[in-house]
Formats: sequence, structure tokens, C-alpha cells
Amino acid sequence: MAKTNPAQFIQEVRQEAAKVTWPSRRETGVSTAMVFVMVIIAALFFLVVDQVLQFGVRLVFGLGG
Repeated sequence: MAKTNPAQFIQEVRQEAAKVTWPSRRETGVSTAMVFVMVIIAALFFLVVDQVLQFGVRLVFGLGG
């Protein structure tokens, strides 16, 4: 593998970074909001599943009142 000097490496990194299509501020905000909504939905889903399983285990083993 050929070694490149640091200056050439930085130049190549800048060239590659210039090719990147960065999201707009609006796209970033919408994506962030979607992530938060999905996290809340997942948390609620797992809360309900946990409660159902807890009820089932208590019912089977006769624990709790």
C-alpha cells in the first residue's frame, strides 16, 4: 500500500467532503422529530408488553394481590 503524505491526505479528504450532500436545517429537524416520536412509541409499546407479561407471570405463579 502506497503511503501518502499528510498534506495530500488532507486534500483528498476535503475533496471527498465536498462531494457530500448535507441535509438542510429543515430536513435535520424533521428527522430529529421523527426519531423522538419513534422512541416514544417504542417505549410505550415495551411498557405495555412488560405490564402484560408481568400480569401473566403473577397470574401463573399466584404472586401479588
